[in-house]
Amino acid sequence: MPSLDLSAPHLIKDAGKILREIEKLECEESLVDYVRLLWHILEPARPYVHGWHIDAICEHLQAVTDGELRRLLINVPPGFAKSLLTNVFWPSWEWGPRNLPSFRYVSASYSEKLTVRDNLRCRNLVRSDIYRSYWGDRFGISDEQFTKIKFANDKTGWKLATSVDGLGTGERGDRFIIDDPHNVKQAESDAVRESTLMWFSEVVPTRLNDPETSAIVCIMQRVHEEDVSGYILSRELGWDHLMIPMEFDPVNLKTCVTRIGWEDPRQYPGELAWPERYPAHVVEELKTAMGSYATAGQFQQSPMPRGGGIFKQTWWELWPPADWPETSIPKIGDQVAYPEMEYVVASVDTALTEDEENDYSACTVWGVWHDDRGAPKLMLIAAWQEKLEFRPLVEKIIQTCRARRVDRLLVEAKANGMSVAQEIVRLCSGEEFGVTLNNPKGDKVARAYSVQHVFEAGLVYAPDKRWASMVMDQMSVFPRGANDDLVDSCVQAVKHLRDRGLAQFNDEREAELRSRFGPPGERKRLPYDV
Repeated sequence: MPSLDLSAPHLIKDAGKILREIEKLECEESLVDYVRLLWHILEPARPYVHGWHIDAICEHLQAVTDGELRRLLINVPPGFAKSLLTNVFWPSWEWGPRNLPSFRYVSASYSEKLTVRDNLRCRNLVRSDIYRSYWGDRFGISDEQFTKIKFANDKTGWKLATSVDGLGTGERGDRFIIDDPHNVKQAESDAVRESTLMWFSEVVPTRLNDPETSAIVCIMQRVHEEDVSGYILSRELGWDHLMIPMEFDPVNLKTCVTRIGWEDPRQYPGELAWPERYPAHVVEELKTAMGSYATAGQFQQSPMPRGGGIFKQTWWELWPPADWPETSIPKIGDQVAYPEMEYVVASVDTALTEDEENDYSACTVWGVWHDDRGAPKLMLIAAWQEKLEFRPLVEKIIQTCRARRVDRLLVEAKANGMSVAQEIVRLCSGEEFGVTLNNPKGDKVARAYSVQHVFEAGLVYAPDKRWASMVMDQMSVFPRGANDDLVDSCVQAVKHLRDRGLAQFNDEREAELRSRFGPPGERKRLPYDV
């Protein structure tokens, strides 16, 4: 049998042609293979480093192409190639390898500069030699529409770069790609964030060619509880959600499982999402530089630090303490009761409207008690937040003060608070509780930090009740939460107790109480259980 000489020129040529055809077919079947092949065109100085998150993003984008998904939200940390994958590789893959050159793309970000950058990258990619050699027969680049803002092909497809504020009324796409709708530096601005949400909810849905088949893809890292991602998730709009935190956290974050059957492959707390590019020491350096809030939102896709921000969840002590013997826990009948209180204060933050756009009115009630060593402790006794008009609000505050045997009612001295306080004074002139209009100094964050150490020192207790969890949850996300009315109420109350010398630390307590108030007053048994 004659031997086969594989070094013959014609065989080498044929083998190369076969390999190129296999490569082409693999790219047409797999977006990931396409990314691997053409990465060097866009990033010649940065070698391709694969990570399983790239597989995950590409798998979901490919599901959009195949019609399995129409609304896709992707939350990944910064630096995870999200713009390249979603706004550069994917559109060019659909045009060429998937032979969909008639598709039209609107891509938007908080800044048009970013989408223009990616438009240029995409344009350069489809004009590259390797791309044209494989898929150049499927479309040509149009000479009539060839700018950095918008470029088109000769099959009626185009790609438009715009911004949250810059989209005209006449452009509609088969794909609407939203890549970072929020500027991290402006995430705290309610006005800017609300404007972005209005754009997302009112403009974007009307910019689709076909409401039944056109797709919207949003990819971003979290920057606030009420960012675009928060809007999508809180309203249960039916979007598929691919969420990849930098560090796996099965306790505080729900493990991501999507409609197409994808599940986060990690198993152990702290496992990294892309250790090949972001190893542990790099992640720790970045976390230190970014701080807890940025780390929570941008890295962990949860816009609060683990355990809380200014007020960490772990700083709250539960009542009754788990390590107390049963005989030491006060009870009324068989029910756990609060300890005897020396002083009880109610704190109100008012909002006089039922309008959905306005804040809640919120009330918290706090008591001061002393442990077996005589150290003062603070107890969250009651809390509520509701949207109430003037008369129901006044009645509910009075009812709370009476039921909880309040010594002092604090009302923040803003315009509506003054009216509420005046009406309560008029109606309750013979009551045992006094009313104080409080005029807080500084901004909300500064005031929160002024009492943070009271919580951190373990002086604050709360019962294991749903209403108390509502307070703790709102405080843990402050100042990035959707509401802060209960936070304002709590901070006002705790600061009042500090100023009166009733929430002092051990080294302050005895001297402060004796110099300002004399011996502690008679304690009161509250006539209700927890």
